[in-house]
Amino acid sequence: MSERFDVVVVGSGAGGGVVAGELAQRGREVLLLEAGPHLTAADFVRWEAKAAHDFWWPLRMAMVDGGAGGMVPMFGGRCVGGTTTMNTKVSFRAHDFEFAKWHEASGLLGAGGKPFGTDDLAPHYERVERYLGVRERADWPECVRTLDRGFRELGAELEPVDSYTDHNCMKCGSCLQGCPTNAGKSTMNTYIHEATAVGKLDLRAESPVERVLFSNGDSGLEATGVEYVGADGERQTVEAGAVVVAAGALNTPQILIRSGLPEASGRSPSSEWIGRNLGLHPATFVFGLFDEVQDAHRVYPITSHCMDFMRDEDGGFVLEACTIQDPIGFATSIADEDGPMWGERLVEAVRRYRHWNGILVLANEENNGRVVVGDDGNESFEAHFGEVELERMEKGIDYGKRVMEAAGAKRVAWTGPASTHVQGTCRMGSDPARSVVDEHGESHDAKRLFVGDASLFPKTLSVNPSLTIMALADRLAQRLHDDPNGYLQPQAERVPPRADALSGPPNQFPVTEVIP
Repeated sequence: MSERFDVVVVGSGAGGGVVAGELAQRGREVLLLEAGPHLTAADFVRWEAKAAHDFWWPLRMAMVDGGAGGMVPMFGGRCVGGTTTMNTKVSFRAHDFEFAKWHEASGLLGAGGKPFGTDDLAPHYERVERYLGVRERADWPECVRTLDRGFRELGAELEPVDSYTDHNCMKCGSCLQGCPTNAGKSTMNTYIHEATAVGKLDLRAESPVERVLFSNGDSGLEATGVEYVGADGERQTVEAGAVVVAAGALNTPQILIRSGLPEASGRSPSSEWIGRNLGLHPATFVFGLFDEVQDAHRVYPITSHCMDFMRDEDGGFVLEACTIQDPIGFATSIADEDGPMWGERLVEAVRRYRHWNGILVLANEENNGRVVVGDDGNESFEAHFGEVELERMEKGIDYGKRVMEAAGAKRVAWTGPASTHVQGTCRMGSDPARSVVDEHGESHDAKRLFVGDASLFPKTLSVNPSLTIMALADRLAQRLHDDPNGYLQPQAERVPPRADALSGPPNQFPVTEVIP
């Protein structure tokens, strides 16, 4: 006999971890399934090759124009906490002009039938920020001040970032290998552990989901549960009142396609959008070599940012500093006007690793990529950058070079584009002809099926997306708990939680008591 839960959540990152943790704390029966291992601070060390092996997804490439335009490597976490376990903890809210792009792309509406905007997410941003302890990080190391002088010389200015890190942060720079002090907040060491520690959440790691299960009910197509492979290698089936797929923008569309949703929906207009609109938010490093030691690898990346050129009409790029890759990533990607470095030039560049400083350039783009599942079941990823997008990248890199030179760098180098901010492959919207799910994250084609990750974004943000993913997940958790459609089992009569029940720092959740 299959197990049954109120909600099954697929994926434990910025979206799934929040949805699962919040619903569990509200007393819902929740199963959280994660494809990767359950690792904690005790497992994390500053060893990039080990981290890439243990809890990153194997390197994936988006082929630009079929490979003619090169390829873009895409990075993400495959572990409990997902990419929040190995990201830089930068906390940005999206802006009105970005939500305007969302409405234009998919007809997305918010409260009162108005275009979705900042007011629709403000209370959810606030709750997530309060819970994670988001704070300004103005405790800059000297390498940031070096680059700040370059920005000021060009008439711009660096600003401190807001970050979900606490005061145990030692600025060791190992964010991408997992935080060894638990100063960096992930969904693993907050929302998930807070619920699993007291037995409120059923977490099953190393349990990849094969497919969502569907049936035709009285009201049409419905999600009824999932099939997954457990850590013991056995295939399991579980039933649920609602299914939330939050496996990340590269995996969520694959799960829906492999589950047969397009066929089950009769190839509806909505289902044809699954996997489309992949946004990469391409990121490029600009490096500067200084006479003085910079130690830009010993920081809390990202440390500061320049937002002067964020809007499309102002350039369409954001610059973040200071940051530099760890030695393997640095050595395998650094290039200059003569092309990728190798041989003696590369040896000399790496030998002076501590003298390099770095800026990360993030360019706005138009979501022209795609996630594809072939007839053989294998995944592939497509990308395309138009002239406008290429111009934004070029302008951002050029500005980064000028900053380095103004700051006193004796030599400048850079990398090709990469992506850690994939978004947009199951976008939400109020128009089923232009979106996969509605404004609440529920499938246009199958009731009880929800998407809860960066796949929802109708357009790629110009800033780091993790806070917005978590705010949308907070909003979805509230919707599922309120249960306006009667999908979940009625709860026993309970003491209503406080309005700020999930707004305090970790270890401060209220205990929900069952009335005898």
